Amino acid sequence: MPLIRFIQPDGNEAAVSANVGDSVMQTAVNNQVPGILGDCGGSCSCATCHAYVDDAWRGHMPAAESYEVDMLTCAMDVRENSRLTCQIFMTPELDGLVVRLPGSAV
Repeated sequence: MPLIRFIQPDGNEAAVSANVGDSVMQTAVNNQVPGILGDCGGSCSCATCHAYVDDAWRGHMPAAESYEVDMLTCAMDVRENSRLTCQIFMTPELDGLVVRLPGSAV
C-alpha cells in the first residue's frame, strides 16, 4: 500500500497507508487527518480538501483539470502547488507522496 505523508502547518506529520485507486482526500478522511474535510464527498464542488502537493511530487501526477482549477478559486491561500486532494488518486508510483495542509485548514 502506498504511503502518504500529511504535514500540518505546525510541522506535525501523519503518515498513512492508502489504497491504490482511493483519492488522497478519502485516505485523509478515513484516517481522521485534521484539515481535510471533504464536505462534498469528493465531487470537486467545495474545496474543503485543498492542500499543497510538495514540489518534489508535482511532476509525478497529472495536471489539474479545468474544473479543479476553477474550484480552487474558492480555496484560501491558493499557490502554484495547490490541489484538491479529491482529484488525486493513489497509484503505486505515488508511494511516499507529501501533502502539506494550509494554515486555514485547521
